[in-house]
Amino acid sequence: MVVAAAARPQTAEALSKRASMLRDSLQRSQGNTDGMVTILGSFDHRLSALEAAMRPTQVRTHAIRMAHENIDKTIKAADGILSQFDLARRAEAAVLKGPHEDLESYLEAVDLLKGIVRFFSTNKNFKSSEGVLNHVNNLLAKSALKIEEEFRQLMTTYSKPIEPDRLFDCLPKSLRPTKDDPDAEPGNAGHSEHPSKSLETAVYRTPTLIPPRILPLMNDIAQQLIQAGNQQSCYKIYRDTRGSALESSLRKLGVEKLSKEDVQKMQWEALEAKIGNWIHFMRIAVKLLLAGERKICDQIFDGVNFNKDQCFAELTANSVVTLLSFGDAVAKSKRSPEKLFVLLDMYEVMHELQPEIEVIFEGKSCSEMREASLGLAKRLAQTAQETFADFEEAVEKDASKTIVNDGTVHPLTSYEFETGSETESQLAVVTMRIMQALQNNLDGKSKQYRDPALTYLFLMNNIHYMVRSVRRSEAKDILGDDWIQRHRRIVQQNANQYKRVAWAKILQTLSIQGAGSTGSSDLSSSGVSRAMIKERFKSFNMQFEELHAKQSQWIVPDQELRESLRLAVAEVLLPAYRSFVKRFGNLVENGKNPHKYVRYSPEMVEQLLGEFFEGQQWGEQKR
Repeated sequence: MVVAAAARPQTAEALSKRASMLRDSLQRSQGNTDGMVTILGSFDHRLSALEAAMRPTQVRTHAIRMAHENIDKTIKAADGILSQFDLARRAEAAVLKGPHEDLESYLEAVDLLKGIVRFFSTNKNFKSSEGVLNHVNNLLAKSALKIEEEFRQLMTTYSKPIEPDRLFDCLPKSLRPTKDDPDAEPGNAGHSEHPSKSLETAVYRTPTLIPPRILPLMNDIAQQLIQAGNQQSCYKIYRDTRGSALESSLRKLGVEKLSKEDVQKMQWEALEAKIGNWIHFMRIAVKLLLAGERKICDQIFDGVNFNKDQCFAELTANSVVTLLSFGDAVAKSKRSPEKLFVLLDMYEVMHELQPEIEVIFEGKSCSEMREASLGLAKRLAQTAQETFADFEEAVEKDASKTIVNDGTVHPLTSYEFETGSETESQLAVVTMRIMQALQNNLDGKSKQYRDPALTYLFLMNNIHYMVRSVRRSEAKDILGDDWIQRHRRIVQQNANQYKRVAWAKILQTLSIQGAGSTGSSDLSSSGVSRAMIKERFKSFNMQFEELHAKQSQWIVPDQELRESLRLAVAEVLLPAYRSFVKRFGNLVENGKNPHKYVRYSPEMVEQLLGEFFEGQQWGEQKR
């Protein structure tokens, strides 16, 4: 305790000394701080004075920098103006030279002039801008006239009519004229079993009316003309040149404008040929010419502020009227049976082309063309339906006493299938009724023949004609393969019946039975048998000559059927006659007047059979 008490005064003294030392240190630090403040204040006054002294120099330096910037801007502006003058001089030279030698460079020069106009229009503070603008605008006015003339020349140069041969080359092969008949019309290049079906996959190649390399230039020119305010000139030039080319192409093809009166005056054969041509002309006109015209019209005026639909409607108007007028004249002409299926052919082609006509003549401006086409299709359908009704009634009421003497195809049958029908399925019921009425009528007519052989020949000819025509027409789909096969069997049955009835008697004459069966040696010792053989030969000669005289006047108009029928007769007659001559010919050849009995060799009989069914008159018989 005594030690602790003695230590306390020493600790307090130490603490007091330390506090005194801290106080002295703080006093010295404050003095240092005051000195630094005094020094910094002196620097501040000196810097303010220096800044005041340098301010005039800074102002002069900024002014110099701004002056340099203004000089640079002025130089650049001057360069821009000078470059515009340089462009104007080059463009002026190209414009004055004209577009004919280098159209692309000419159009580029025109674009340069338009750029110069835009430049000076936005820099009107330039002292001479007004004079430059007037000069450039005068150049643009001259260029517009030169461009219009160039457009006219190009359209005239590339708007020549297309020769028919070029169009035929764009057709499917099934519709091209035959190579061995240069005067043949398109569509006669060979007949398939069902030509309308081949058309479904037929490929048409759009002809090149204007070279593809020219179209972009024409598009540029059209743009320039419209922008220059020459829309009416562009419209008229295009309409007149392309319209004239289209009309000339159709005339070269053979299209002609005929009225109802013209059609009514024509003989049926001439009218039928013109209808067949018209059907092909319609396909060529729509699928090739009109489709091609629409294509180039769209390309030339692509992106151009121009009523191209109205222009297209006007340039095609005369051609469309000419094409449709013939169909309309036929539809309005007097109805007759032979027109029945050609009307349906005409309706079929209009029905086939209508979707393409809708596309080609799109837009409000072309509505009249679309409506005219659709109206013709409706008139043809209506006339066909009315003719159907007339024909059905005519078939049913046709007098059964009206027959053809040679057994050939009756006019009533040929009316039914004169051109090969291309009917619509909705006409199936009417077609079936007419077919049945026709068959009933033919059955009635066949019964009027006195010779049963001619009855069967007549039925064979007419039903074969029906079958062949159905196979080549849309009626194949309506009546079906079963109908065709069934009627083919009927044709064969009638051919067999003809052969049985016409040749049974003469074949019986050549029959071995009843003529002796013990051989020629026995017959040679028998006068009765020899006489019988002589009688058989005489009977054969008489019957064959009678058959030849009569049946060479009969007609089988189909060559294939005619040859087939002759062959069928030869296959039964010639072996029987050869056998008879070989076995019994020696009995008469050794006697008096052998040629009186064996008048015809088998080869002569075969040759004479080749004269059957040719429709020869008495004086024309080769024998």
